[in-house]
Amino acid sequence: MTELESLFGRRATGPLAGLVVADLSRVLAGPYATMLLADMGALVIKVESPAGDDTRGWVPPVRDGVGTYYLTANRNKHSIALDFAERDDLDLLHRIIDRADVLVENFRPGSLAKFGLDAHTLQARHPDLIYASVTGFGSKGGADLPGYDLLAQAVSGLMSVTGDATGEPTKVGAALVDVVTGLHTAVGILGALQARSVTGAGDRIETNLLSSILSGLVNQTSAYVAADVVPQRMGNEHPSLYPYEPFPTADRQLVLAIGNDRQFARLCEVLGVPEAADDERYRTMAARNSNRASLRTLLVQRLRTRGADAWFDDLRRVGVPCGPIQGVDGGVQLATELGLEPIAMAGPEGAAVPTVRHPISYERATIDYSQAPPALDADRARVLQWLNG
Repeated sequence: MTELESLFGRRATGPLAGLVVADLSRVLAGPYATMLLADMGALVIKVESPAGDDTRGWVPPVRDGVGTYYLTANRNKHSIALDFAERDDLDLLHRIIDRADVLVENFRPGSLAKFGLDAHTLQARHPDLIYASVTGFGSKGGADLPGYDLLAQAVSGLMSVTGDATGEPTKVGAALVDVVTGLHTAVGILGALQARSVTGAGDRIETNLLSSILSGLVNQTSAYVAADVVPQRMGNEHPSLYPYEPFPTADRQLVLAIGNDRQFARLCEVLGVPEAADDERYRTMAARNSNRASLRTLLVQRLRTRGADAWFDDLRRVGVPCGPIQGVDGGVQLATELGLEPIAMAGPEGAAVPTVRHPISYERATIDYSQAPPALDADRARVLQWLNG
């Protein structure tokens, strides 16, 4: 067993085993990125203020007095509380960084310079350090803008294309911008690590909420930048595909997600209207898009004859993309039924916390779930022992 394994109680079996990450981030985008790294075996030291990560108190809901928001992005980390304004604490933080491969922070641009924690200062001291900064709107003209997910949803255009066509712009029901930014941050770190393995030099990477969601809006952003088309809200419809929305059945709504003509032909066969697949109004995707109203009337007429689950079973059997609209509980249950094991118990037996499974599976490497999200400053003694070893 290695020194890290013996001190922190984790088996170094993941693809990032041996990597050390100083995590100065809080709330969601940065912590989500560092949790992904921790799941893959990196030793992540979560450096918190004495008040702790804000999300510890974002309640309800709660589990054992801790906000589940905090639990969602802090598995497999080790917490130490430090006050940067206190010389001893700042010295301790610099000692942690001395041993780190990666530093992740999401402070207001420029605010860490007074502590000697800016990228320029640290990389002069540690040329092989990978320094990852997460901001709301970049470190230039948007440096003074606060980086909250809802703000990014609003100004990026995401809310403008979400919601009913005749209703108000609507936010997505989860902090999607934060999550996409966290994913981009983790990818950027992995790219910098690969480059370092060749050159020996570290790098500074920057991600921000606005750029991340503009990339994440994919075809919607492309419609504007490539064709000067400003997308509009279409409710649950798709601008380029049809049928691609929820439809009523005898009991509840069923989503159809038809991506090509072959799928449409199979749909028509199961619905008992095979002739519709050869109808000039519906035979191609372009034709279906031009004749949505009449096609919807036909589909609803057939779908209302049976319940959503019955249609789901028959359509799934022939490869037609579809599914009933469910709650989050139903999504977790479906993943369980499909053998995806969506719930992972993090921490030792008897003290484990249910968390959402890491989204990547490896055939050879393993994902780690040995540490529950830590209590504030829970690992101070172990971090000090590691630094003094």
